[in-house]
Amino acid sequence: MRLIVNIPAYNEEEKIGQTIKRIPRSFEGISEVLVQVIDDGSKDRTIEVSREAGADLVYANGVNRGIGKTFRHAVERALENQADIMVNIDADGQFDPTDIEKLIRPILNQTADMVSADRFTESSAENIPWIKSVLNRFAARLIGGFMNTVIPDLTCGFRAHSRETLLRLNLPGDFTYTQEVIIDALGKNLKLAFVPVAVTYFADRQSRVVKSVFGYINNSFRIILKAVRDVRPMKFFGIPGLILMFISVGLFTAFLVHYFQDWKITPYRNYLIASLATFVIGLQFFVFALMADMIKTNRRLTEDMMYFAKKEKYSR
Repeated sequence: MRLIVNIPAYNEEEKIGQTIKRIPRSFEGISEVLVQVIDDGSKDRTIEVSREAGADLVYANGVNRGIGKTFRHAVERALENQADIMVNIDADGQFDPTDIEKLIRPILNQTADMVSADRFTESSAENIPWIKSVLNRFAARLIGGFMNTVIPDLTCGFRAHSRETLLRLNLPGDFTYTQEVIIDALGKNLKLAFVPVAVTYFADRQSRVVKSVFGYINNSFRIILKAVRDVRPMKFFGIPGLILMFISVGLFTAFLVHYFQDWKITPYRNYLIASLATFVIGLQFFVFALMADMIKTNRRLTEDMMYFAKKEKYSR
């Protein structure tokens, strides 16, 4: 059983060496532990420091491609190197590498396909910017409700993935991957687990992903919207359609109440027009839902073909 601990890195020469040295090289049920570093176009000595600290596998994107593409690169390399489990952990050392044991245990026990660290259930992530904490909790509840599951932490990058999960995932985003992975995994009926961990964010730490709060919200919203649309199209389009039709019925009922009192249409025609407009829009949403569901079926067939192709490509 081979475990690959993946570390995405961008200009991390000050911290990555310490993080690599702190990664345990022995776990019960694991025969081999390899440390893999994916450098995303660093301008400093991140690559050299990683090798000096003992990283077994070091790959470079060449230019800064973003954390989404870097994660896909990591998955490809982990599969090429015959990983049975891949753990993703940040380079800056804010997560405790000894918690890797907690993340891989459910996979080894075959109770989960993917395990994510949970920073909020048992404790509050220390020094985390309040806006990130609030947005994460809000998005986690929103997406969890939509996907009919409890998601305590939607954006934590400290995660463990089984080989089957790595083969199944298909992620088009470049900005980030954390939200998409959870939504995509749930859409594929993979078993998810969340393990509470303690984390302390460095007060003076500059985020490599969040350049501005507005940009982070905008990009995250678009990613989540697209992912949910693809995974739950009937809900995505059907629920708004149903709501609009209910509004249409309410408006038409209001029109009838006034009409039977005065037997006049003209004073209340706005109710009738609004009722007709909302009904037509709601009906369009239902048509979109049916079309999107057909597209989802075709997409599933395509993804199954991709899965078997990847399984053959990365066969042992």
